[in-house]
Amino acid sequence: MSNVKNEYLECTVGDDGIAIININQVNEPANLYHFNFVNAYADVADKLIADEGVSGVIVTSTRRMFMAGGDLRMLGAPIPDTKVFFDGMMVIHRRMRAIETSGKPFVAAINGTALGGGMELCLTCHHRIAINSPKVKLGFPESKVGLLPGGGGTAKAAYLMGMQTGLMYLLQGTEARPPKALKDGLIDDIADSPEELIAKAKKWIAENPNPVMPWDNKKHRIPGGGIWSPNGVQTMMGAVGNISKMTHGNYPAQRYILQVVHDGMQVPIDRALEIEARYFTKIVQAPEAKNMIRTGFMGMQAAKKGKARPKDEPKYEVKKLGILGAGMMGAGIAYVSAKAGMEVVLKDVTMEGAQKGKSYSNMLLEKAIAKKRSTPEKATALLSKITPTDDPNAMEGCDLVIEAVFEDPNLKDKVTKQTESVLAADKVYASNTSTIPITLLAKSSARPENFIGIHFFSPVDKMPLVEIIVGEKTESKAIAAAVDYTIAIGKIPIVVNDSRGFFTSRCFGTFVNEGMFLLQEGVPAAMIENIAKQKGMPVGPLAVHDEVSLTLSMHVFESNPDEKTPDQIKSYEMIKDLVANGRKGKKYGAGFYDYPEGGKKKLWKELGAKYNSNIDALDKETVAKRIMHMQALESYRCLDEGVLNSVIDGDIGSVLGWGFPIYTGGAISYIDYVGIQQFVADCDDFTTKYGQRWAVPDSLRALAEAGKSIHAFGKNKAEKLQEA
Repeated sequence: MSNVKNEYLECTVGDDGIAIININQVNEPANLYHFNFVNAYADVADKLIADEGVSGVIVTSTRRMFMAGGDLRMLGAPIPDTKVFFDGMMVIHRRMRAIETSGKPFVAAINGTALGGGMELCLTCHHRIAINSPKVKLGFPESKVGLLPGGGGTAKAAYLMGMQTGLMYLLQGTEARPPKALKDGLIDDIADSPEELIAKAKKWIAENPNPVMPWDNKKHRIPGGGIWSPNGVQTMMGAVGNISKMTHGNYPAQRYILQVVHDGMQVPIDRALEIEARYFTKIVQAPEAKNMIRTGFMGMQAAKKGKARPKDEPKYEVKKLGILGAGMMGAGIAYVSAKAGMEVVLKDVTMEGAQKGKSYSNMLLEKAIAKKRSTPEKATALLSKITPTDDPNAMEGCDLVIEAVFEDPNLKDKVTKQTESVLAADKVYASNTSTIPITLLAKSSARPENFIGIHFFSPVDKMPLVEIIVGEKTESKAIAAAVDYTIAIGKIPIVVNDSRGFFTSRCFGTFVNEGMFLLQEGVPAAMIENIAKQKGMPVGPLAVHDEVSLTLSMHVFESNPDEKTPDQIKSYEMIKDLVANGRKGKKYGAGFYDYPEGGKKKLWKELGAKYNSNIDALDKETVAKRIMHMQALESYRCLDEGVLNSVIDGDIGSVLGWGFPIYTGGAISYIDYVGIQQFVADCDDFTTKYGQRWAVPDSLRALAEAGKSIHAFGKNKAEKLQEA
């Protein structure tokens, strides 16, 4: 066979009779597993199998990443003909099975990350060797985007790793480093260099001229026992219970994975692959998968790449960062910025406070060292980048200053003026406020065009979202600087326009308030909390209010000079009453819950009597709708009013900012998930029963009457929706 080179791969046959297929999809940003590639790959493989002069085949990549996975652009799009799609999947399986059963050895020389379809391609090879690098990840992350591995991974994983480990990889979307993947049985060997990788592959081919796959070998024993072994039965029963408890039936991919493994392990592999193809065809049509791909992958990838930054602005590099306030937020910002390689000046009122802020980074690093995620040398280098100070003049020379002091406009006014006196005029100043309008705070600035909001979420080292807020006078340079800085520290930015509470704090507040209103109307607290979690919220509205603290909610209300709505007043009076009774929140040991020292939190036993709780006060469906619909309605209002620039910003912000369930696509896509006409009808009903906070904007009603999807409009801006 002569050498081959096309848009998907290059193939050469050496003098030793061993062919090397180098995957290189020159027209794609990364190697992807899709129909066209598989056919091109299988065409070459068929010729190599038929060539008696070829003794074996090594499959590797010219890219740093072996293969990123399936093409989510295709999987996220509508499937026009499910039979054609299913037939296509079966063609893939048949062509890959021809390689597996050819009797000619194929070795995957995994020189970089192989995930999803990339890992499944490796499973069609008889032997798998990975380069031993901490940058390499191996596994099946499909469940994280609402899918199941459809290229054979679901049917084959248990044969290699056993029922328990195989299900863990499939259900949790595990991405393992090479040593763990080797220990778990996903791969067969590791190599310390590219040269050793190819050498080991050639050696294995020479020693194994007639390989047989485990699922084709009648003598193969599944690690830990098969589906009907005691371990297998126990594993399946436990998995069914855990998945039901964790997903509440909101994520069908996990249920389908269990079904494929259960059914597929009892039949020959070709029948198992057909079962997998049927469930894969079913899951790619599920709204949950489409939502998770659109928001959880496509949207977040675009945000990570800086889609929101002004295109004509030059890159703004932050080499030296100033932080005003060394409390929890300031300390967290210091850590992530130093970790990204920036020099950080961490200022507080006293040197003791600044040192305490730096010690937070030391605490995080000690934990990382204990978990072998860092080393003492790396920790020392990171800490050396943080300089604690109590001197306002230390902000001189900073490229960006982030103010993270207490939520008091007067205090923020003071530190802004103090800092701008030493900060270069062309540098950017940001406030980490979570509720106070940036336009209001910018009045303290002599250069409001360079004044912007950069709202972090707590704890900063764990929360991926950063909400960037544009004031009335903020110019594009400051926006670009904020986006570039956010990306540099590994966070995901969304850019929103100014208003009180911006987007995230404003909409999160409706989640908390609706929970309180339900409690006040007699719905038992446990019912409210459990229904919220069943719908996919990470915690209930009462528990999360305790974590935020009821005293903070009081402060936000009392410091807001705007005219208050009846619902805001009702919420405030309820909080004020609880605080007067010593129920201030988790930090104080008592709120809606009691927090005994060393014990598990429990709902305050007096809540039922205080609010005349009655299990029959409202039905479960109404409680669920009120909790979820209100968040979506307020998010849509932010779009309608121009606080949000797009649906996807609202979706990403809600998922990453306060944990709105990703299976819905996010707080605004939730309206489509429910059905826009149904959503509007529900809100109209609630307006009659519960008041004007449920009133639907005219633009949303117009969409419903026209039968339009929220995602049917270009940029999805409010004016576009009005035009509908």
